[in-house]
Amino acid sequence: GQLAAQLTAACCLSARRHGDMLFLYPLSPAGSSSETMDTSVSQSLRPAGAPHVVEDEIDQYLIKQDGKIYRNRDQQLCHHSPLGKCVHCVPLEPFDEDYLNHLEPPVKHMSFHAYIRKLTGGADKGKFVALENISCKIKSGCEGHPPWPEGICTKCQPSAITLNRQKYRHVDNIMFENHTIADRFLDFWRKTGNQHLGYLYGRYTEHKDIPLGIRAEVAAIYEPPQIGTQNSLEILDDPKAEVVDEIAAKLGLRKVGWIFTDLVSEDTRKGTVRYSRNKDTYYLSAEECITAGHFQNQHPNICRLSPDGHFGSKFVTVVATGGPDNQVHFEGYQVSNQCMALVRDECLLPCRDAPELGYAKESSSEQYVPDVFYKIIDKFGNEITQLARPLPVEYLIIDITTTFPKDPVYTFSISQNPFPIENRDVLGETQDFHSLATYLSQNTSSIFLDIISDFHLLLFLVTNEVMPLRDSISLLLEAVRTKNEELAQTWKKSEQWATIEQLCSTVGVQLSGLQEYGAMGGSPHAASAAIWACQHCTYMNQPGTDHCEMCSLPRT
Repeated sequence: GQLAAQLTAACCLSARRHGDMLFLYPLSPAGSSSETMDTSVSQSLRPAGAPHVVEDEIDQYLIKQDGKIYRNRDQQLCHHSPLGKCVHCVPLEPFDEDYLNHLEPPVKHMSFHAYIRKLTGGADKGKFVALENISCKIKSGCEGHPPWPEGICTKCQPSAITLNRQKYRHVDNIMFENHTIADRFLDFWRKTGNQHLGYLYGRYTEHKDIPLGIRAEVAAIYEPPQIGTQNSLEILDDPKAEVVDEIAAKLGLRKVGWIFTDLVSEDTRKGTVRYSRNKDTYYLSAEECITAGHFQNQHPNICRLSPDGHFGSKFVTVVATGGPDNQVHFEGYQVSNQCMALVRDECLLPCRDAPELGYAKESSSEQYVPDVFYKIIDKFGNEITQLARPLPVEYLIIDITTTFPKDPVYTFSISQNPFPIENRDVLGETQDFHSLATYLSQNTSSIFLDIISDFHLLLFLVTNEVMPLRDSISLLLEAVRTKNEELAQTWKKSEQWATIEQLCSTVGVQLSGLQEYGAMGGSPHAASAAIWACQHCTYMNQPGTDHCEMCSLPRT
């Protein structure tokens, strides 16, 4: 049988003429073979000695994608058969710079996975590729001389750094799920005139407008403790940071970036703001670049091609500032891997009088700092190397398109009377059981899942000091994540929710729907006769008392 097949193939080939095109088609399903091939390729690309790491889900997905840019047959330039290919219609690689430059708008930075394809696309298939992180510190373990500052050698001395504009970016697009997320964040500035900061929680998905691109989708903004003025921001220690990350993870979210405002009102009657960040000033100040680098170092990108197991970061920066039309615009950025290294090893400082300039530290007896250079073109067209003292921060910045979808997406429900946002006491907006009772009384939805699907409300239920539900809220979080009303109804019948409703009934707010939402079906007046909460300090007092046992203020 095998001999007959060979003879048949030989006869078929002999019947062909010179110049004929032959096509081979796989017998096995394409999907299974490609997945097997991609898995083996990804394993072979891991450099020797690199640790075994589990990359993000979006990275694992993009590794298996073809990534090539397919083009239609050109009616004027293609003169071959419909099954043929030529230079005018052959698929392009995802890192093709000419294709990226001709997109609308042009793309200056290829995606990170396209960059990996470029490194691994040669004859050796990336056998010797290793994405090494830059180090600005003296290598330890050199015993041939006294330690710095008494001695240093070429073996332990870090190499000088020449700053280059990074050709790739780890995130290609930032998208807020809906306008409500951004509007509620901007409300703080509208009411106070002070700048504000928040952390972006969302997920990483595929960005199909760019080959092998990654999008950061923002589902919620958490506002940590901070002190804001009209021209400054100070981030305070947040004792709840770990709990917020834990709750977000159970909701299928993660911290994907940070956002801050830089807004100055220009005409309050027209609602316009000042256009201050542009090519004549700066897009990110040196201090903001250093802060962004600090955050990116805290959230490294897991990468199988790095000997350290991580390379770069997907953590993004968003600035809410005035645009050319004097309206509020959202601008997205990251800082380069070189900037991350300079920040991590404490080699970069801001300039006090020039926010657009950074300054590379000089070596001292406590720290050796390698020389940092950047290149510019002079008025005669010559390339000149300059010492980065000072340094234009534009060499460190990567811009990212920030968008809103045409069709809004809602991970969390939207209410006309939403639950207050955390850490806004300066506005008189506090998270307590009085505000929870008010929220429940004003929410007329008959679906419990819609009522409870509020990111800030869920955080309050977990972090409040009176009745924290950190150990008993997993079922509810799963219901919100999967949008499962049946699971939410199951949790609603728990003792924890009954206790929450009893606490709400003691603060003096009439809950018209309390018995409808309650699991116990108890009377609000019966519950208020048991205990009552002070509206000033929220202390839970025993029945029959007219003054708070904690602050001594009268019951209201």
